[in-house]
Amino acid sequence: MSATTEPYASTRGDRVLAWVERTGNKLPDPFILFLILFLVVGVISTLLAAMDTQVTLPGADEPLVINGLFTAEGLTWFTVNIGANFIGFPPLLTVVTILLAVTVAERTGLLAAAIRLTLASAPRWLLPYALGVVGVTASVMADASMIVIPPLAAAVFKAAGRHPMAGLVGGFAAAGAGYSTSLVVTSLDALFSGITNSVTATLPDPGAAVTPVSNYYFNVVSAIVLALVAGFIIDRVLEPRMVRQNVPTDEVEGDADDRFRSNDDEVAAALRSHRQALEAQLTPQERKAFWVAIATGTVLAVAMVLAVLPQGSPWRNDDGNFLPESALMDSIVFITFVLFLVPGIVYGFVAGTLKTAADVPKVMGEGIKEMAPFLVLAFMLGQFIALFNWSNVGPALAKVGADGLQGTGLTGFPVIIGFIILCSILNLFIISGSSMYTIMGAVFVPMFALIGFEPGFTQAAFRIGDSATQVITPMNPYMFVVLMMIRKYEPAAGLGTLISRTLPFVIPFWVAWLLVLTAFYFGGLDVGPGVSPRTD
Repeated sequence: MSATTEPYASTRGDRVLAWVERTGNKLPDPFILFLILFLVVGVISTLLAAMDTQVTLPGADEPLVINGLFTAEGLTWFTVNIGANFIGFPPLLTVVTILLAVTVAERTGLLAAAIRLTLASAPRWLLPYALGVVGVTASVMADASMIVIPPLAAAVFKAAGRHPMAGLVGGFAAAGAGYSTSLVVTSLDALFSGITNSVTATLPDPGAAVTPVSNYYFNVVSAIVLALVAGFIIDRVLEPRMVRQNVPTDEVEGDADDRFRSNDDEVAAALRSHRQALEAQLTPQERKAFWVAIATGTVLAVAMVLAVLPQGSPWRNDDGNFLPESALMDSIVFITFVLFLVPGIVYGFVAGTLKTAADVPKVMGEGIKEMAPFLVLAFMLGQFIALFNWSNVGPALAKVGADGLQGTGLTGFPVIIGFIILCSILNLFIISGSSMYTIMGAVFVPMFALIGFEPGFTQAAFRIGDSATQVITPMNPYMFVVLMMIRKYEPAAGLGTLISRTLPFVIPFWVAWLLVLTAFYFGGLDVGPGVSPRTD
């Protein structure tokens, strides 16, 4: 990881953070981690198969037989299906498709224009809350949100006469700690739903089908609540502290890169890509392009609504409804794709960021290039999930875990809280949401399904643990990108400086988000279309 020349004060907090960094650095690369897990499951499945282990799941007519990887049957299965395991990894189907459209909206400047217009048009007193909304919704831009938003927010705050550091740190904290929720459907929703469905396939009753909108109601409420919490903390905690500490409001002279060196290739690439700060205000041409794009998206949305409203619409199910399953619910990926792609293209041609039709596939290709590391990881994730399901180790482990939970009597909401706490701790070490959810989902989604929790609800609970703590861990490479930005104002700032400023967001975000989940659970409210908290 990165190193600085400034010594850290030897406080208890710094020693804890140093331990987190050392421990996290010992974790293998995610690809290697899942290779190890694949081999571990292979050995366990082979041993259980040799003992003729069988498990009977609730509602199943026949017991499940454990299949061993290192047997003639298992090795044949693997050599025949290695390609299908990769291509059949469910998130690839949705994530790659949505990413093509989101890349166009991002690279043409549409998403950045929406952020700049939202922040620049907010009154001075409302600015922290507008930043909260933008931050928790910005996961639509994926990891780029944690690089793009902080300098934009700093510029807007300074232009409004507020402290730029409050905008910079507040924007990063809102985007990072609220990463797993949004007011709009994102590629992350597609990723999570794909993993959830892949691990429930072997259950006798997999519950309600999980789609990219299965957590939408929960996400909208969470995004609004977290935006208000973020705005309050920025306004009442972070900015007053910046003033009390006399943190400079102007950048110091010199190149920040001379004061900061990173050995992390991902951080270095991010710094090169976003070296030039964006202007807070839109140009007249950009403003025109933005509103033309919004009008285009509105027309498309209205056309889609008119297409599905008639009672005889082919997008309804046989009963004339949309839930629990219908062609409309299966078309969420298409809807998301079109509502990002077409407005993004329109914005690009009006703003001048696209010149010819041939530029569109070129821009899409750039998104695929950036996704290459995920595609490589997805190869190993696909093998792991496929083996987990084929061997029946996953369902067996879920049954054992469910029986154990029922034996302790902890089968209600306290189990969900414990699950969130565990995810929050692991998030300090495993920043990749896809990696951690593949591990946690493979065990806990079917386990909780067997004791009455809908898989879509377990997925909603995971979102809390996946986000809230990632703005205080040195394992997050974007911590160092933001630290570089801070050093433009405070050359002597260290990692402890940034963590001390993002820490006030963690517990309030965690508690507020948990309260939202609690309200949905005890209120019996659907977390998304057709997805209730419990199956019973």
